[in-house]
Amino acid sequence: MTFWRQVYEVARKDLLVESRTAEVALMTAPFGAAALILIPLAIGTDAPLLSQLGPGLYWIVVLLFGMLVILRKSAVDGQAQRDLVRLLGIEPAAAFAGATAATSALVLFFEVALGPILIALYNPELRGWPWLFVILPLVAIGMGLLGTIASGVTTSIGTRTSLTPLLIVPLSLPLLMGATQALEGLRLGRGIVPWLILLFAVDLALAVSGVLAARPLEEAVT
Repeated sequence: MTFWRQVYEVARKDLLVESRTAEVALMTAPFGAAALILIPLAIGTDAPLLSQLGPGLYWIVVLLFGMLVILRKSAVDGQAQRDLVRLLGIEPAAAFAGATAATSALVLFFEVALGPILIALYNPELRGWPWLFVILPLVAIGMGLLGTIASGVTTSIGTRTSLTPLLIVPLSLPLLMGATQALEGLRLGRGIVPWLILLFAVDLALAVSGVLAARPLEEAVT
């Protein structure tokens, strides 16, 4: 198989597993939605305040509950699945790219699912809303890359997947800052190109690091 065919098959495998369990759609997304619904009960119903805080709270919920999506992937991929991937001759870089693509797609679904609740409850002022078609995928890809790398690291050193958040949270701060400031810029009508560049640079750095580390991490497991 070609490299991209391998990427497709790995991503397809992960998405088929999710389609059977529907953990993201039936568990993670509802809990994330509940978090966005409960926050106004805690801070009050001050409309201007909710409109101002809404984008930041949205990204915090995406980060926290997005880790559940990533941990789901780590829990599903056991030693038997990893051995099967190696026996099929899948390149480590292709396995990394495929796993990242699947996780990113699930995180993007989660982001989109929370969007209507953000709009309905917080009514954020987003003048340049078409930019969301760029911001949301960039953040989803970044989280997918982070999750796949963190999962590979914890697996290679034989630690529990519960340590994965300890790796993801610090490294996700640039993504959180870039996404929050981009939405704030849209709300205030300011330029957001520098924040988009930050998101793209983080994604690129993670992608290069993940591809280069894919084979050493796989060899460490074996």
